[in-house]
Amino acid sequence: MKRGKLHYGWVVVGAAFCALLVSAGIRATPGVLILPLEREFGWSDATISTAIAINIVLFGLAGPFSAALMARIGVRPVVAAALGFNAVAVAATMFVREPWQLILIWGVCVGLSTGLIANVLAATIATRWFKTSRGVVVGLLSASVSTGQLVFLPLLASLATGPGWRFAVGVVAAGALLVAVPVVLLLREWPANLGIPPFGGTEIEMPPARAGNPLLNALRELRAAAGVRDFQLLAATFFVCGASTTGLIGTHFIPACGDHGIPEVKAAGFLAAMGVLDLVGTTLSGYLSDRLDARVLLFWYYGLRGLSLVVLPQAMALGDVSLTLFTLFYGLDWIATIPPTLKLTTAAFGSAKGPVLYGWIVASHQLGAGAAALFAGIVRTLFGTYDPSFWTAGGLCLIAAALVLAIGRKSLRPAMT
Repeated sequence: MKRGKLHYGWVVVGAAFCALLVSAGIRATPGVLILPLEREFGWSDATISTAIAINIVLFGLAGPFSAALMARIGVRPVVAAALGFNAVAVAATMFVREPWQLILIWGVCVGLSTGLIANVLAATIATRWFKTSRGVVVGLLSASVSTGQLVFLPLLASLATGPGWRFAVGVVAAGALLVAVPVVLLLREWPANLGIPPFGGTEIEMPPARAGNPLLNALRELRAAAGVRDFQLLAATFFVCGASTTGLIGTHFIPACGDHGIPEVKAAGFLAAMGVLDLVGTTLSGYLSDRLDARVLLFWYYGLRGLSLVVLPQAMALGDVSLTLFTLFYGLDWIATIPPTLKLTTAAFGSAKGPVLYGWIVASHQLGAGAAALFAGIVRTLFGTYDPSFWTAGGLCLIAAALVLAIGRKSLRPAMT
């Protein structure tokens, strides 16, 4: 591979894709668990959503510390350990009987373990292994979320309504263990370890020395960036991104369809179709991010997403044709925001600090997702409908569309020195 046509960076991308694929499947699981848990235990949507919200928030908060750990002890040990802990924690979910157990196991344990395999993995690999085509790499790895939905959601929905939700959870746990094997065998830390330059580069680059406690390093990076306007704008807009995708659609789309008489398996099919389309949309977004102004891309992504969420309640009420149109439109836009957001983060703070600070921006994304997951659950419990949640998320997306145009307009990088 040193002299052939295939650069080993693409092998690393493949191994990371597998790890992120399973992580995405685990994160998609709550969408098919809400209704079975309501039926078996009589728990309210708000109760179950509390565990899901904690899971989403901890997933995000673990990201920057994961990036710091990868910088300090390596990508492979962090990812392998996370996959193993994922399998144990997900399997333990089969034995919950009380709400506090669901909060502890799924909310805390699964949230933290999946957070170690977060979007920071894509950022770390792109910046270490690639000088060019970083947007494409980030787009491909981000699309693993879509592929995870495609692979897992219809299967999990069928298993949850057939053998039962515990069997479905067991399948996910087994998947986490299975994928750990190629990850351990194929992941490598730096191109220099193999005596090759990064893809698109001409010189071998030695890994930077990283000293100190990785947890403290992550907190220091956050403290230094907190007063920088670009960081604030990126974190605020990504908060809205999480609220309008993972927290709302990813968590509550299936039960929202159920409120309109759409069966669970059919609703899971629509959600999986969004995953197929997002695989295309996010990869294309990565390609465009390498060539176009990232701010303009984000303006259109947030604006169009906001409009689609405003009309979603009517689409569900009108039936399959209108919901199919929403699926086509929303799917292409689902996480297309990731490549341009990472590009703007790296441009503002450099490739050395970029992955950790992007981890904090992803943490903001997950805070938004957690807030939306809990808010939507409470709204449905109180009013019997998700409609206000969809309208609120749509309005926030339109605000985010305006905010992204201000990113990078005034360089504040000296504040990071």
